[in-house]
Amino acid sequence: MSDLFAPEGGWRVRIIDLSGGAEDNIVEEIPSFPTLMQANEFARRYVRDSLDRCRQSGMNGRETLDAWFAFGEDAEVRGADGERAEGGWTSGPELSNFTDRPGGEEDHDWRALDPRLNDPDEDDDIDGEPSA
Repeated sequence: MSDLFAPEGGWRVRIIDLSGGAEDNIVEEIPSFPTLMQANEFARRYVRDSLDRCRQSGMNGRETLDAWFAFGEDAEVRGADGERAEGGWTSGPELSNFTDRPGGEEDHDWRALDPRLNDPDEDDDIDGEPSA
């Protein structure tokens, strides 16, 4: 496993639009995660939140997963070079767990791990709206 501390330029999380609405399906890349653990947990929570937002009342696990593949967003952990990170989190092994039971508040709180919150040079907040 690679070093837990970030390579030069930091770990990155790539957000992927599963609906195919973005160019190359990439919505954005979030840079500057200081540790692989933080990048992994951010990606995990982001995907969990996306999947649960696709869940409708009365849906079973398969229906929820189908909705996520049609409308949701996935995440990949990458190195500063853009390559997949060794030891980086991927959604595949956890999707059945996510679809079988909705997450709690902490499971969805990817914003608490977002490195953009600590960047004084960031012009936009995490929702894309200009900060005051």
